[in-house]
Amino acid sequence: MSQALFSQVPLAPPDSILQLPIRYKADPAKQKINLSVGAYRDDAGNPWVLPVVKKATEIMLSDPAMDHEYLPIVGLQEFTSAAAKLILGADSIALKEDRVVSIQTLSGTGANHVGALFLSRFYAWNGPRQLYISNPTWGNHKSIMINVGITPVDYPYYDAATISLNLEGMLSALRAAPERSVILLHACAHNPTGVDPTQPQWAQIADVMLQKAHYAFFDCAYQGFASGDLDRDAAAVRYFEKRGVPMLVCQSFAKNAGLYGERVGALHVLCADKDEATRVRSQLSIIERAEISNPPAYGARLMAKIINDPALFSQWNEDIKTMAERIISMRQELYDLLTKELHTPGSWEHITTQIGMFSFTGLNAAQVQIMIERGHVYMTADGRISMAGLNSSNIHYFAEVLDKVVRGQL
Repeated sequence: MSQALFSQVPLAPPDSILQLPIRYKADPAKQKINLSVGAYRDDAGNPWVLPVVKKATEIMLSDPAMDHEYLPIVGLQEFTSAAAKLILGADSIALKEDRVVSIQTLSGTGANHVGALFLSRFYAWNGPRQLYISNPTWGNHKSIMINVGITPVDYPYYDAATISLNLEGMLSALRAAPERSVILLHACAHNPTGVDPTQPQWAQIADVMLQKAHYAFFDCAYQGFASGDLDRDAAAVRYFEKRGVPMLVCQSFAKNAGLYGERVGALHVLCADKDEATRVRSQLSIIERAEISNPPAYGARLMAKIINDPALFSQWNEDIKTMAERIISMRQELYDLLTKELHTPGSWEHITTQIGMFSFTGLNAAQVQIMIERGHVYMTADGRISMAGLNSSNIHYFAEVLDKVVRGQL
């Protein structure tokens, strides 16, 4: 018998969100809905391959020069430079001054990881290695930080009583944080609440960031997907750059291009000058080499072709609008069903004021359990639903179950 070398390894708890689709599939109910998964679905409830991705794939596969060689360690330059312009804008001063270091990553998760690992090694920390994260946030943020030796610290973000942004709580926490603290900010379509600051609120946040010399760690997973407009969804990042807030940006093309499994992402570090950029690039290259050696080529080549070709880029914008507008229409229809048809108790304006893939319904954990166990509607314990899981075939059923749960009739 082999030695039990890992007998002291504890059994890790299952991921609560990833368990929901498993429970959904095992549920024998004829009427059931899965609103837990953060991936776009069309009105038939199926995954959607963007037409522009199909077209770019055909072009790529017919190219006789197509090969499967390694990419450079920091990625495909045609992709990283295009990705930087997409998020920072063509008028970016940092880009014009050649002081942005952009590397290809394993989607947004990889960007968060490499960005955090770089900061853990080289940032001028003012005290303990701590990174301030909104409460709530994407479930993986804290795990990523802990894995690289950074302690995540919550700052207030969501006000459950008003189902809106707790701006004063957030600003107070940023003011109280030590100078030069690292603050993680969702660029758009905050996950999981769907609550974003308005432009005047972003201005207030930037004021405090500058007053305290804080560092912005932007996570941008939904550019274009939130509003249907790539530029509008990059507004906060571009505004912070214009104000001179030091920052890095994590960028994903999983949602806005439907390339979930291709793991296409980028990390952009804005530096003080070209000399600093050269040194930062050298260290990021070493990190990337040790982490993944070389990034995957297929998705990066696809996105480089789509962003850099005017016709394909125009088609991509239309595809993005198709996804965003379907989500927005589901929000409006759900609001109308609850307020005009069912007259569900409570205020439901937040369904239409929130943005992006997710919506915080305002349901508590006990109500969510009833939704799952009696209504066969699968959603996370905090009341978050994926709006992409709603469609013309199931939205009436969802609204009826929600109404009954709120009334205590289910």
